[in-house]
Amino acid sequence: MAILAEIVVDTEGDSRIVVLYPVMWLFIAVLVTFVVTRLITRRIRSRGAEPADDDADQGGGLIGDITVGGVHLHHQVFGILFMTLAGLALIATTPEGTALNVFAALFGVGLALTFDEFALWVHLDDVYWSTSGRKSVDAIFCALMITGLMIGGAELVSGRIGTAQWWTSIGYLLISLGISLICLLKGKFVTGIVGIVFQPVAIVGAIRLAKPDSWWAVRHYSTRPRRLARSQARFGERYHARWNRARDFVAGPPDPRHAETQS
Repeated sequence: MAILAEIVVDTEGDSRIVVLYPVMWLFIAVLVTFVVTRLITRRIRSRGAEPADDDADQGGGLIGDITVGGVHLHHQVFGILFMTLAGLALIATTPEGTALNVFAALFGVGLALTFDEFALWVHLDDVYWSTSGRKSVDAIFCALMITGLMIGGAELVSGRIGTAQWWTSIGYLLISLGISLICLLKGKFVTGIVGIVFQPVAIVGAIRLAKPDSWWAVRHYSTRPRRLARSQARFGERYHARWNRARDFVAGPPDPRHAETQS
């Protein structure tokens, strides 16, 4: 089990300080940055929907889109820069103590800013407020789940290289990856990613029905109409509506003007 924090007693012995460890700083940075980013982007969108006032200052105050030379800079640009800086610092300096915590938090900020625009990577288009933009919520959820599980001390490979324990852990990892791959082929993106570090989730996802539009369903359900019908019933409109309500509650609903973009 990984150590998340420790209580340090000062030299006088009359006060205690809780010291968080790098992976905890990473998790906190991802969570806080995602929440703050979504609050800011929803505020920017609400301002854009307000009727213009010719007498008011249209500068948007401190909160607004960032443009350079007329080009809108998506916040994933800053996320990539933060992760690059943190990664270079971690590799080049091998910091310890406070410096390590700072770089871990900086990497978490970059991770959140980048994954919050995951849908842009996939579509190569600004689909942030379209229904396709909901993919970003799924991606950030995966990042938070994996980071959170790492806090609990998940170890993908254990033992010294070449030992029986090491080979056993390698075999276990390959089996886990195979089960997660089945989940991905069944159209269960979140389940497959989280299952890499928390295998029970992947096992359940691999056993249960595939989504009707997934590779697995197209290949294996085409000659099994009853199973395809069960899949379509399970992952029908009610299923998508339920998950979309959760996504929209966290990240804000899509813009009706982009309703033609499908998730």
